[in-house]
Amino acid sequence: MTAASVAMIAGAYLLGSIPTGLMVARARGVDIRAVGSGNIGATNVARSLGRRLGVLVLIIDALKGLTPVMAARFLHLGESTMAAVGLAAIVGHVFPVWLKFRGGKGVATALGVFAGLSPLPAAAGVLVYLVAVLVTRISSVGSLLGATGLLGAMVAFKEPPPTLLLGAAVWALILIRHRSNIRRLLRREETKV
Repeated sequence: MTAASVAMIAGAYLLGSIPTGLMVARARGVDIRAVGSGNIGATNVARSLGRRLGVLVLIIDALKGLTPVMAARFLHLGESTMAAVGLAAIVGHVFPVWLKFRGGKGVATALGVFAGLSPLPAAAGVLVYLVAVLVTRISSVGSLLGATGLLGAMVAFKEPPPTLLLGAAVWALILIRHRSNIRRLLRREETKV
């Protein structure tokens, strides 16, 4: 692994670890960790502070994933390094060093990563998310089904092995990060949007 690759991976983690939702909410005088679900992601920001701010957080969090992946592509660092850079950005969002490794669930940042690595499967995942949320009015259902749709589309489109491995790892991470949501879904207590 080259010095450029290591630098890109470290930079992707640091970029991913910027707590967008926390910063946007703080600018409004709110600690987003103390309201709603307590999560720093776009969904909790939208529920607690309004959809416009939720969309803003979603876009910035997605850019945290897209930007380093596109930089790695521009530098011709190869599929394996691009996948590692994408994973680092997502891990940074989920486990930010600045917040004692307690971050978001990684969905928006993963969207940005896969928009750069696998645009058509990413679009399929977004479509599944939107349909699921329209039908159920539950964001976590959309996230879980969207991640599953993304992975299925990646297999169907025969993505390169490093990208496919990343897709499987991110699917598992999103599933794990939604454990509490899954428990609430099983009890029929999950909050609707």
